[in-house]
Amino acid sequence: MEKISTKATVRFFNGKDIPLEMHKVKIVQSISLVPVERRLEAIREAGFNSFLLTTNDIFLDMLTDSGTNAQSDAQVSKMFIADEAYAGSQSFTRFQESVLQVFGKKYVMPAHQGRAAEHLLSKTFVKEGSVIPTNYHFTTTLAHIQLCGGRVLEIYTDEAMKVKSSFPFKGNLDIEKLEKAIMDYGKENIPFIRMEASTNLLGGQPFSMENLRQVRKVADKHGLLIVLDASLVGENAYMIKQREEGYRDCSLASILLEMSGMCDIVYFSGRKVSSSRGGAICTNRQEIFDKIKFLIPVYEGFLTYGGIPIKELESMAEGLKETVDEHVVNQSPGYIAYMVRELDKLGIPVIMPGGALGCHVDAGQFLSHIPQKEYPAGSLIAAYYIISGVRGMERGTMSNNRDVNGDDILADLELMRLAVPRRVYTLSQIEYVIDRLNWLYQNRELVGGLRFTEEPPLLRFFIGRLEPLSDWPAKLAEKYRSDFGDSL
Repeated sequence: MEKISTKATVRFFNGKDIPLEMHKVKIVQSISLVPVERRLEAIREAGFNSFLLTTNDIFLDMLTDSGTNAQSDAQVSKMFIADEAYAGSQSFTRFQESVLQVFGKKYVMPAHQGRAAEHLLSKTFVKEGSVIPTNYHFTTTLAHIQLCGGRVLEIYTDEAMKVKSSFPFKGNLDIEKLEKAIMDYGKENIPFIRMEASTNLLGGQPFSMENLRQVRKVADKHGLLIVLDASLVGENAYMIKQREEGYRDCSLASILLEMSGMCDIVYFSGRKVSSSRGGAICTNRQEIFDKIKFLIPVYEGFLTYGGIPIKELESMAEGLKETVDEHVVNQSPGYIAYMVRELDKLGIPVIMPGGALGCHVDAGQFLSHIPQKEYPAGSLIAAYYIISGVRGMERGTMSNNRDVNGDDILADLELMRLAVPRRVYTLSQIEYVIDRLNWLYQNRELVGGLRFTEEPPLLRFFIGRLEPLSDWPAKLAEKYRSDFGDSL
């Protein structure tokens, strides 16, 4: 039988490596690019927070890939056979079968999305004084653990904080630091070790199978659980296949089963696996299932729907199976790698190597004249929207909370994340993103800082409002209009 190519890029006759889409478009949605004057007005109305923009004013929405991936024809068709029963739905049975096939876990607890699963795990295992070692935190994970009285201990490798690097697995957990943490805090105060695939706030960087294997040895030595945040696990598996010795000829399905088999609990956001809703916790240990399951009816819904519309449960079941299809998984990392290469050629500071979820621009270097307490990543998001109509997400100090004294907890990295949802955008749109970012980099001295005017005490980046520290947004828009005229 002839082998089918699953490469994310193809070498063209001119020698350029270009991502090749392994899908065709059947349904389209029209978008529009509003004039720069309206974009300036819109970001002011939104309090210089990209979350508060409305889609009428957005050209390319690169805020997130959560619930924004394109669904396949197979996923949509499955939604028409949904069994809408409140309890005992056959759709849940099919979802269970998908989880068993992809993760090898037989006990499944659905939740309405990934952060709901984090809430349930924190309520079950975290108590006052708990310490959770992790390869890196995610914002909602951190919030749930802190609300239950615990703290997160980030044990990342030295390579993780290097913006430009060739190290393939910057999401690895440092084993020596893990052993020291267990000695310092005591294994009785560590309910589990958390591994995130792939580390969102580090630029979507993966961990290696060898690193997970070493974490498993430490966990077994001390009798600790490993919890896998598998929200971007397909991409992590794909990068293991691409980058780790001994895995190039392995299928994504076998890599995922090996990875999951080393973890006691796996949870994920269905919004990351091409569904628009949903999430779940799964395990092979009945005592863990019995600890958590009674919370599902309290917080989510019945055990066989978990607060998820049954149609979405069917879509998520199919989406999970597509997570082991390289044609599906490789498209987003291929686009991200292309963006990273092209931006690096232009001298624009960007997290390298390219990871999962999106392209991460280093706002700390891009806007080195703006101090961290004036939120350079937030400023870059606002400035980039004004000159392009592209909405990104701040992943820096704005995404942190304040300490007990009311001071900003400065982020390790100040990043502008430009998410690349699966199979949503075309290569010409990616080229537009690169071109406008290059223009902004050439005019970066026009961008100034921000300050909060409305600031929630927790997860402030979602709904907080800010204002510029000078009239820099208007000057930036004026310069853009001067250079581009009426071309929007």
